[in-house]
Amino acid sequence: MELKAYRRVLHGISGVHATAYDSAGEIDAALTARIVDGIAAAGIHNIVTGGNTGEFYSLTVDEVIRLQSIAIEANAGRSAITAAAGRSLRDAIAIARAAKAAGADGVMVHHPLDPFAAPHGQVDYFIGVAEAIELPVVAYVRSDAIAVDELARLATHPRILGVKFASQNTLLFADCARATKGSDAIWICGLAETWALPFYALGGKGFTSGLVNVAPARSMAVWTALEAGDYARARAIVDSIAEFETMRTQYRNGANVTVVKEALQIRGLAMGAVRLPGLTRLDPADRARLHQLLTGWENDGLV
Repeated sequence: MELKAYRRVLHGISGVHATAYDSAGEIDAALTARIVDGIAAAGIHNIVTGGNTGEFYSLTVDEVIRLQSIAIEANAGRSAITAAAGRSLRDAIAIARAAKAAGADGVMVHHPLDPFAAPHGQVDYFIGVAEAIELPVVAYVRSDAIAVDELARLATHPRILGVKFASQNTLLFADCARATKGSDAIWICGLAETWALPFYALGGKGFTSGLVNVAPARSMAVWTALEAGDYARARAIVDSIAEFETMRTQYRNGANVTVVKEALQIRGLAMGAVRLPGLTRLDPADRARLHQLLTGWENDGLV
């Protein structure tokens, strides 16, 4: 994909696909491909493989690379494919190069989780990956400890096409958008649909989504409304999914992937349990409430 086209894609929805496991706990390639196929068929602009909704940190490096190939094949050129990379700098570069060889369009570099990472060192980490590979990079920032000038340095680097901003610090986000005004920097809401409204108002463009695994039409409805400036319509759709997204934030986001996978289980897909250290299963009360939410979506007439 040409850089200009990839930039346009980042203004859309970056949907992170879930990873299915078989009864032995190994990646179920056929079911994972089915999930990716559904996201692509719904018209989601950018499919992220190996993101947090895909359980990146519970997968081995070899599994991440295999997952990339599964997603690229299942997508069959319909959406852009952004492959996630991360861990050590050398691991991230190796994963990103494998993504290039498999046919990915770009790479999303996960935020480095080293507890002793320096803020400017984190920026250098993202840039280090970007300068070592031949694909455009999206930097996944999950901290508000990095200063505005450093974030601006990251966002305006010629090898960084977008910053996935996943902090709830909207004042910092606004400062970053202001500091890079007039540049090609793309600030993506990394906190999904429920945060997309304020991020758009502050200068963001596009958003990430795990909801696309379960209800991609709702994600598309939010994006379409935001692009049209119809904030009332966007709020109505966001209100309909708010409890689903809040449920995912339980246990300091430990239930994030669990809610998505159990929703797919309710829809009849044997996704397998979330790997530790995530929440392996919802409790019966949450599972029953999730079932009610999904039934409500089928009957609310919003999409």
